Amino acid sequence: MDSKDNGEGLKRVIGVRGLAITIVNNTIGAGIYALPAVVGVQMGASGVLAYVFCGIIVVAIMLCYMEIGSKVTDSGGSYVYVEKAFGPLAGFIINWLFFFGWGVLGSAAIMNVLADSLAVLLPVFLNPIMRGLLFFILLGTMAAINVTGAKNSVRFVAYITVIKIVPLLAIVIFGLSHIKTSNLRWEHLPTLHTMGNTVLALFFAFVGFETSFSSSGEIKNPGKTIPRGVLFGGITVFIVYVILQIVTQGILGAQISTFKNAPLAAVAENIIGPVGATLLVVAAMISCLGNTSGDVLATPRLLFAGAKDGLFPKFLAKVHPRFATPYMAVIVYTALIFIFSVSGGFKQLAILASCVLLLIYLAVILAMLKFRKKADPSAEKTYRTPGGLLVPIIAIVSIIWLLANLSGNEILSTAIFIAIICVVYFLMHLKKKVVIN
Repeated sequence: MDSKDNGEGLKRVIGVRGLAITIVNNTIGAGIYALPAVVGVQMGASGVLAYVFCGIIVVAIMLCYMEIGSKVTDSGGSYVYVEKAFGPLAGFIINWLFFFGWGVLGSAAIMNVLADSLAVLLPVFLNPIMRGLLFFILLGTMAAINVTGAKNSVRFVAYITVIKIVPLLAIVIFGLSHIKTSNLRWEHLPTLHTMGNTVLALFFAFVGFETSFSSSGEIKNPGKTIPRGVLFGGITVFIVYVILQIVTQGILGAQISTFKNAPLAAVAENIIGPVGATLLVVAAMISCLGNTSGDVLATPRLLFAGAKDGLFPKFLAKVHPRFATPYMAVIVYTALIFIFSVSGGFKQLAILASCVLLLIYLAVILAMLKFRKKADPSAEKTYRTPGGLLVPIIAIVSIIWLLANLSGNEILSTAIFIAIICVVYFLMHLKKKVVIN
């Protein structure tokens, strides 16, 4: 029953554990290897407060996703939530913002971080041809795994997640005995301005969970699986981040600014010597691989869902006759990541990512509020966020506050990108009218 067809030709094979693992994988990325220094430099030992404050914001957004995700169970995640609430134009904008502005460009950036990390150990990967070959092999392997079934993809992501979590847990376990309590004393409370800057930096280390919702058409019993998977995944990420911050601050103390590019590598070297720093470089590479593999699992479902709705070419809605996966969407998506990875052109566009994601969150929360107003006889069987309007209001106010802290260039670039998307949408509809007439 759990693996039966969902009506789209896909099979529901992702359970609570699989969803939680993908959330942990998609959230904990290469940024964690530098994050403790960012927080420590700005706030010192009181940096834990920033994690708590940021955690409240992210939990509020997660709860909104949990509610709408338990009600709208088609493939597409953020796109399908907004499209069903506000219509095709809004859905078209969100789909493009997510799959291209956040997905393709973000994964292309991560692949280059992976290659840069590998080049530290093997300088041959500074060569553009060797980097291109590396990208082709890794992305080709991810595409093949995803085409052969969502269950295989989740299993692969699970293995990668375990591999990249182990070094982080080792730092925690072996680092506890190296902590100096004097490094954890709070000298003073942070100012509101300092807290704001730190939370903004932290926020983007907590995002990534929303990518897992793009595979909603392949999640078993979404009404129960989504809330539980998000809960377990979110708690795991929060605990890992906070403990790593405490251990890093406790070991490095005031010297944390000296190692601002690689604080965890410095901690590993402090614990087990030079080999520790090398192991952390490898762990960072694996983390990058895990993030991209999770993205390749989830985001092609946006193309698949958009193609079914006529927003993209129809061939992207094809389902593999044997494996029941959106294989053309997977192939096209990984090809786009490859193109932007080797071209390097994404660097100028990557500035869109932070603003793009905040707008996606805002649109999804507004969609959730609209769905609440609809009379739904099955509403009692789905998850409803407690506290009435309190949680969505916290989420909306937080998003607006974070948007206000972004640079003018980020906001302007995103506005131009959205304008281009709207022009493309109207040109497509104009072409359809001409063909019909």
